[in-house]
Amino acid sequence: QEQLVESGGGLVQAGGSLRLSCAASGRTFSSYSMGWFRQAPGKELKLVAGVRRNGSVYYVDSVKGRFTISRDNAKNTSYLQMNSLKPEDTAVYYCAATAHWGVPADVSEYDYWGQGTQVTVSS
Repeated sequence: QEQLVESGGGLVQAGGSLRLSCAASGRTFSSYSMGWFRQAPGKELKLVAGVRRNGSVYYVDSVKGRFTISRDNAKNTSYLQMNSLKPEDTAVYYCAATAHWGVPADVSEYDYWGQGTQVTVSS
């Protein structure tokens, strides 16, 4: 059983940076692949980035070169470093854990979810 808690969201100007954290409370964090999703107002929940159990990563094209996902298994934490933020990055960001080897885009493939953290980028 994993409980996920996100932190690090907030209001930032375009071009700024934020680092989101996702802390897991269980003992099996290293056995899960982690995904970061976001949901903008009126839009679907979408996968933004993922980090597999072996540390390999995935990014959606719109954040490549700006976002960096990582994990620290010793701290049971996943991070999403977001640089060069744009107004279109405004959304509620969620972390999620899946027992799948990969980082599927289908939200139903994830076993645990955090409560979400708001990121607002002003122009």
